[in-house]
Amino acid sequence: MSAIDNLPPLREVIAAHQLSARKSLGQNFLLDLNLTAKIARQAGDLSDCDVLEIGPGPGGLTRGLLSEGARKVVAVEKDTRCIAALNDIATAYPGRLEVINGDALEIDPLAHLTPPIRIAANLPYNVGTELLVRWLTPPEWPPFWQSLTLMFQREVADRIVAQPGSKAYGRLAILAQWRAEARIAMSLPPGAFTPPPKVSSAVVHLTAMPEPRYPADPATLSRVVAAAFNQRRKMLRASLKGVAPDIEDRLLAAGIQPTERAEQVPLEAFCALAREVKKG
Repeated sequence: MSAIDNLPPLREVIAAHQLSARKSLGQNFLLDLNLTAKIARQAGDLSDCDVLEIGPGPGGLTRGLLSEGARKVVAVEKDTRCIAALNDIATAYPGRLEVINGDALEIDPLAHLTPPIRIAANLPYNVGTELLVRWLTPPEWPPFWQSLTLMFQREVADRIVAQPGSKAYGRLAILAQWRAEARIAMSLPPGAFTPPPKVSSAVVHLTAMPEPRYPADPATLSRVVAAAFNQRRKMLRASLKGVAPDIEDRLLAAGIQPTERAEQVPLEAFCALAREVKKG
């Protein structure tokens, strides 16, 4: 019996179902259920929320979310080996866990969720950033989710919360901070996982804002930021020359010196530049 529920400890679950972590799936399992419950608590009060979890593996965070009172968890797992273990959890929490066997990049889970919705996941390393970008760039805002509580490699977490002037500052920071409040909620050493990854990890908590922090057309802002950071060592007048023929004039109108580099430009100024570019 584990410390948080009446199910077996995760090491026993992994042994019983022969669930060795697969590098090809970006798997690193968290086996400490007290730790997974602590991560679940970073997501806030879940009692009136449905929670989407991606890559639950043997179900450590799943059990944490359920034990912390999540109204319902929808767990999307690509690895068919894990489904039996997850179904055992569903039996222990009747009506509160739905397991979907499939690829999170291809499945639309909204048909299985009832608002309000939060997302909490120890994301597989090989798809984590792509999923985050999708959740931050929906066709309409506010998004379907209230908050994201996500585990990343520490390097990616630092990029999400980075400020201008730092090496980590880039497109991911702009996308995250334009329409969400982002903070690092927890740090985890490699030894917390089985097998231990080569790098440290961190839990990032993002809360969706009702409106963007500064006005800008999403597609234009994305195009400007992608061009600026694609050649981040160049001056902006060079890296953005393909965005508009009179880019120097538009940079100056946005309050940006054409000789600046992308990592020096704050979010507000990028939004101002996107508005200038949008004018055509």
